[in-house]
Amino acid sequence: MKNLKVNIAGVEFENPITTASGTFGYGREYAEFIDLNKIGGISVKGVSNTPWKGNPPPRVMETYGGMLNSVGLQNPGVDYFIEHEIPFLRNYSTKIIVNACGHSVEEYEAVCEKLNEADIDIVELNISCPNIAEGGKTFGQDTEATSLVVSRAKAKLTKKPLMVKLSPNVTDITSIAKAAEAAGADALSLINTLLGMKIDIYKRQAPFKNKVAGLSGPAIKPVALRMVFQASKAVKIPILGMGGISNGEDAIEFMMAGARAIAVGTANFQDPEASVKVLAEMEAFMNREGIKDINEIVGII
Repeated sequence: MKNLKVNIAGVEFENPITTASGTFGYGREYAEFIDLNKIGGISVKGVSNTPWKGNPPPRVMETYGGMLNSVGLQNPGVDYFIEHEIPFLRNYSTKIIVNACGHSVEEYEAVCEKLNEADIDIVELNISCPNIAEGGKTFGQDTEATSLVVSRAKAKLTKKPLMVKLSPNVTDITSIAKAAEAAGADALSLINTLLGMKIDIYKRQAPFKNKVAGLSGPAIKPVALRMVFQASKAVKIPILGMGGISNGEDAIEFMMAGARAIAVGTANFQDPEASVKVLAEMEAFMNREGIKDINEIVGII
């Protein structure tokens, strides 16, 4: 018998497969393609205290080895999510990870206060949002801003574990990871998208309103793997690894680098069954290598 169960911040997952926020909707969008009971957890699309409209189209474009997105965290707000989406997700055994976003510390506090009372398992704090009070600088690009928003969010989350999602658009990922841990984070997830760009040479303009967009997919995997490895050596709290995972071998690499569990993201757009296929390939690897407990390989590099 193989053991695929993993524990993140006191929450036990049936297996290490989760889905990355923003790539799996709120779960119901994929329920007709896969049995949601087969994956360990779902990180739902980001929710804010009030509804966000997001960015105007175009929002998504393919690129070599991945995609660029500038959706802008469009969502109906946390109240709608709690009322309409949680009851659906609770029909399944998969754990619910809620990605929380905000443009100010106060917005983060408000959404976390509501999620603290909701029937969910983990709050994933998305600190890749721009801090409007500081001229748009991302919370997760500065240790002081990271410490502030994480500590304030943690104070509101007395009943739920806090996972902090780190931005890769920094000079030193370990300093941000340490700041989040010191401020009270119970776990980390990384990486979010890398900043990228595309130019339409015939229209002579960048197609996205914000000019830059988030790059995801296989192209970012080596960078993501390196950052997960570095962060895992710098902190003691568990890590949910993601960034270009497309198959079982990718997932195994991330766990060997130090991730306790992994998230399948952009691959879901190409194949709605990607997450369960990754799990099957991980199990096949365990059989071939004689691994009885998936936790045996975590952080062995």
